Amino acid sequence: MIYDISLPISNDLPVWPGDVPVAVRGTEPGALPRVSRVTLSCHAGTHVDAPAHFLADGSNVDQMPLEVLIGPAWVAHLRGPGPITAARLAAADIPDGPIRVLLRTDNSERQAAQRGFDRAYIAMTADAADWLLRRGIRLIGVDGPSVEPFDAPGFPMHYALLGAGLVVVENLALIGVPAGAYRLICLPLRIAGVEGAPARAILIRET
Repeated sequence: MIYDISLPISNDLPVWPGDVPVAVRGTEPGALPRVSRVTLSCHAGTHVDAPAHFLADGSNVDQMPLEVLIGPAWVAHLRGPGPITAARLAAADIPDGPIRVLLRTDNSERQAAQRGFDRAYIAMTADAADWLLRRGIRLIGVDGPSVEPFDAPGFPMHYALLGAGLVVVENLALIGVPAGAYRLICLPLRIAGVEGAPARAILIRET
């Protein structure tokens, strides 16, 4: 079973307030060959954050290690309201083996009904970031637009995670994806010299 966990890129895709809106423009009806044009932020939709997003000496997205972006992963369900805390992660039955963890929260259900940017999305707390670091996680994926709350001063989660070398994947489409073991393939566009890029991410169900 293969799950496509990437949000579709379209003119209706909500973006972070202040980012350039997504604009998909096609050719005139009936004109061939068709050559469409897309304008979007590097952090629109499902995307990968590289260390350079927040770290002055951090690597760019085209320098990210592919071996972290591809491999065994665990999808954990964190149902109910409230932020992603260390206590909720500890209670989520995440096994010791996986170094790639994807978190499905109530954000996934809210995405389906979303008509604009939701500033009240579920995000992580500082102790959750510490829990991931203690476990040796190398990739964390979330189904919200950011790992931290919209109004978080100073972006502490990004600094903590990216500073420790974790790959951060945001805006995953995890609705309908059962908890459990998968093989993750998450490849950001190879755009030279930028701090992040949209990605096509899929999960292959492990048997």
